[in-house]
Amino acid sequence: MCQVEEDYNGLECKQEKIPVSTLNRKCMKCKEGTAVLIIRVNDAFCRSCFKEYFIHKFRAMLGKNRVIFPQEKVLLAVSGGTASCAMLSQVQEGLSREAPKKLRFMPGIIHIDDGGACGQSAEERQRSNSQLKSMFTDTGFPYFIVPLEQVFSLPTSVLVPGSSDPDQSNPSYKQAVDQYIKEKQTLTEENVASAVAQLSIEDSAYSPEYKLALERLFSSLKTLTAKEDLLQTLRQHLILHIARENGYSKVMMGDSCSRLAIKLLSNIALGRGAALASDTGFSDPRYGDVVIVRPMRDYSSKEIAFYSRMFNVPSVFISGLDTKTHDKASIQRLTESFVTNLQADFPSTVSTIYRTSEKLHTVMSPQSQSAEPASKCLLCLCALDTKVDKASAFHATLVSEQLSQTKLQDPSLDASEQCCTGGQGCGTGGCCSSNRLPSHQDLKMLLCYSCRLTVKDMEATDTLPSYIITEAEKRQKRSRMKMEISEYLLEDGQEDGD
Repeated sequence: MCQVEEDYNGLECKQEKIPVSTLNRKCMKCKEGTAVLIIRVNDAFCRSCFKEYFIHKFRAMLGKNRVIFPQEKVLLAVSGGTASCAMLSQVQEGLSREAPKKLRFMPGIIHIDDGGACGQSAEERQRSNSQLKSMFTDTGFPYFIVPLEQVFSLPTSVLVPGSSDPDQSNPSYKQAVDQYIKEKQTLTEENVASAVAQLSIEDSAYSPEYKLALERLFSSLKTLTAKEDLLQTLRQHLILHIARENGYSKVMMGDSCSRLAIKLLSNIALGRGAALASDTGFSDPRYGDVVIVRPMRDYSSKEIAFYSRMFNVPSVFISGLDTKTHDKASIQRLTESFVTNLQADFPSTVSTIYRTSEKLHTVMSPQSQSAEPASKCLLCLCALDTKVDKASAFHATLVSEQLSQTKLQDPSLDASEQCCTGGQGCGTGGCCSSNRLPSHQDLKMLLCYSCRLTVKDMEATDTLPSYIITEAEKRQKRSRMKMEISEYLLEDGQEDGD
């Protein structure tokens, strides 16, 4: 990329900046009102036109994709930041009586309190949760404020992609609208209000045992990069569990265009390139019965900041893992600093990266949602990208790792003794590996490339939540049974041939 000022054979090239008058500038849409903000160079809006533009953008994103059907239960994931709070404000605006075209789905709100992983004190967590609770109560929607510690009580079913009847879960949009109109005629607003009130829940209990377990888990990770990646995965598991438990079939995320551009580049650096389409697209169907949607992906962070400031959208600042860290603290933090600084000098940086993400397609087709769990990553539930050609650099890396581990084993021990810890025989006629916790090597076979790097950064895998370890043991046993059956059938076939 050329620089702004560069010396070409002694001739200095200077870029002339054309002054643009910002005073008394007219709105680009109505041509009458005085512009109060400029989003881009030529995009000047007055207050009313900007609000109309912002609302239309949200409705157009939902109307263009037609993923959310009337009367469908949708869970809004609100972190407290400006993007997710602006998304909540748009849903409120769309469900109000004054809206010309009302939204027809049934919303709920969820907030994951991850203060225990980010080093917040109990007073700070209580203060932020009380502010969020007050904000959620004003909306009238059912809400869930769940501590991250609850991941240690999740069932193993969270890691199993759900399946649903395609005839019932994917009706045509016209059929869903017709059904909504019929039911609306027989359902009064009082019944709707009582139905919403019944979904209100109490705050979850903060168990001291779970607090210590969460501290042990994140202290076992060596780098901030791995901590942020694991925190995102655990958040997704908890949101998925709450959605399934309460009948929500869609989850709305508040990822903006700027955030997705940073996420795209950082995921490539983390080795998650095979899942880019699912991680940055409008809809993410990897979980089967619960679909992740991102209706804010067309908004830049500048647009969201202007809207929140001009129309007093409440938000709550909650410190995270990367708060007050330097630019090179993690891959995610470094990528954010790189994109933000580049955007300041070249305003089309974020939009260019974002438009690239729209052209990506997932490795796994949507029809393969009901694939067996063994074909998906144990943590992120994306399609495994580690089954590669033997003539590849990745396969050569795996072979070199296996050879280095083989050299560490004692050659004087036979195969039955090498399977046991410390080189001691089982003594029970069976292998002791079925009774021990999965090691790094055991988990690697069940993970995608990026999640392998995260687990590799852990000092011990026994700090992982029990539902992850239990599901790993189930998959390993299932894999061993398949191998034994295939070996038995192969031997039986050879005997019949003889």
